[in-house]
Amino acid sequence: MSRSASSAPRLVAVGNPGSRRVGLFQDAVRAAGLPRARTVSWLDVLKGEADFLPGETVRIDSPGEDPEVDHLLRGTDDPTRVEGSALWYARFTAAVRDVARAATTAGARLLDSPGDIAVLFDKRLCHGVLDAAGVPVPPSPTSGPGVPPVGGWADVRALMADHRMPRVFVKPAHGSSASGVMAVETAGPGRIRAATSVERDPAGRLYNSLRVRRLTTEREVASIVDALAPDGLHVERWLPKASQRGRVADLRVVVVDGRATHAVVRTSRSPMTNLHLGGARGDLDEVRTAVEAAGGSWSEALAVCERAAAVFPDTLCVGVDLLPATGWRRFAVGEVNAFGDLLPRLTGLPGSGAEGLDTYAAQIAAVLKRARNHRVSATP
Repeated sequence: MSRSASSAPRLVAVGNPGSRRVGLFQDAVRAAGLPRARTVSWLDVLKGEADFLPGETVRIDSPGEDPEVDHLLRGTDDPTRVEGSALWYARFTAAVRDVARAATTAGARLLDSPGDIAVLFDKRLCHGVLDAAGVPVPPSPTSGPGVPPVGGWADVRALMADHRMPRVFVKPAHGSSASGVMAVETAGPGRIRAATSVERDPAGRLYNSLRVRRLTTEREVASIVDALAPDGLHVERWLPKASQRGRVADLRVVVVDGRATHAVVRTSRSPMTNLHLGGARGDLDEVRTAVEAAGGSWSEALAVCERAAAVFPDTLCVGVDLLPATGWRRFAVGEVNAFGDLLPRLTGLPGSGAEGLDTYAAQIAAVLKRARNHRVSATP
């Protein structure tokens, strides 16, 4: 049933027209019987041409899937390049602040906080605020106030030794989708090996491929770390994870308006479980059974994700990467993602209030609930 024009929220999606994300969001808007969301393109934002209207509700989405936008943000002509993430971060967070300023000035409402987004896209800051809030995270020597930047492989090697971390993840501070991530481990006296999706061309430029490869010499590892260091690096202990059917496993849990609504199991034979790098969806029922059989609590695992999301109270939806420890009894948060909701056809968890809804429909439902509560509270 269509909603009246007076009661329906007027939604705006800041994103790239034609992208999967905007398309799925529009599908959810239509399914809810709402007027089509107005799209403000990232190109318009970056050109200073974005405008908003009083009373609009503004959702900020990923600037990905548009080569021209990526070029304007990163300064390179190939979106698969790994370098340039610091410039991307500076330009993107400035653009988000421009959106927030324009929306606030116009009297529009934001579903995402520019301050939250700035923290979510800096792994060092994000890890630090999660740790300070008591959210379990892998130990890291590179997060928190006053920590000096990582200058290159020599610094990483020293941190591994000083903090007794024989296995670490080395991550670009502003990366996403495992771009530039390296799983590094000692392989005997004086030996280092790593797994990564980074590839180097003959000119020495770094690219994010769709294939996880193994590096077997310290020289190879050092050359990539040294090339990535100027953009900022985050180092954290590589926690041994639980497995499902012989494959390492973790979970992406979507939290909408403070509640864990969706979860997908990701499994892989490599340390990176990202689905676009060859990871596969696992069996969520098996995970719940394994947790309970080990004496753990599935509801507590979801509560860890909700506690992580609560660190970012002004952002409607985040995706939490939940790391189950070997044995399935304990969990840590690997990352919190501002745009971690791209999980097509995944419907809500039982008891979440999002049963039968995908991640985008769950967000629309949360927006409508907020609007109803606002009308009730505004009634004399």
